[in-house]
Amino acid sequence: MTLEIVQLLCGRDNYAALLHDTASGMTGVVDTPDGGPIAAELKRRGWGLDVIWTTHHHGDHTAGHLLLKSAYNCKIIAPKREFAKVPGADTAVSGGDVFNFAGRQVSVIDTPGHTSGHITFHIPDENIMFAGDTLFALGCGRLLEDTPQAMWTSLQKLRALSPHTQVYCGHEYTESNARFALTIEPDNPALQARAAKVFAQRASSLPTVPSSLSEEIATNPFLRADHPAIAAHLGMTGEAPDRVFAEIRARKDRF
Repeated sequence: MTLEIVQLLCGRDNYAALLHDTASGMTGVVDTPDGGPIAAELKRRGWGLDVIWTTHHHGDHTAGHLLLKSAYNCKIIAPKREFAKVPGADTAVSGGDVFNFAGRQVSVIDTPGHTSGHITFHIPDENIMFAGDTLFALGCGRLLEDTPQAMWTSLQKLRALSPHTQVYCGHEYTESNARFALTIEPDNPALQARAAKVFAQRASSLPTVPSSLSEEIATNPFLRADHPAIAAHLGMTGEAPDRVFAEIRARKDRF
């Protein structure tokens, strides 16, 4: 069986991800920033829609839920802690839960930080994660409903997955993230090379998502808050990683 993934830009910088199993025809979508473009893409490809996976309750990830549910009679999976906030939600899931998609195991990981009930979907056999607004290419989400400690714990969970994992996230923020990352770890050659590639991609209006988890581990400052060189650069040698992370996040908020 082959799993086809189509990443769809909705609006200025939001991503939805369509998943289509070529053997069974089963189709899902991760988050729905806008139902119109998603429905148009499904029609263009001749696909139906069986299920929506929701990473968190924010409107730029759920705005298309009801339109698509009405059009396709699809089921909507939502985070248990945010179930009442997700339009049309049918099934609540939380960390440790596993469900089936076209014969594949999908694991749910609790990743609070951006929101208090945020979840990440992981398909181990395909080495894919859908991280919503927890982990971005070269970044992480703003802490709108939880603490730096909660987000740092969430990011450590994701960092522990296979380095071959492809990271699909909710936004095209990578160019700005790269510019910021260079202020945190300017002497990291892997980051310098990646930033140059990102700037070239965006100059040509090319997507920078998905990325590989190995790339993120080597270059994303939010995953590297326990790296001594970053602590030293910030004048925080010897500080706990969650405190270093909090400082990095605060600096990004002001960037």
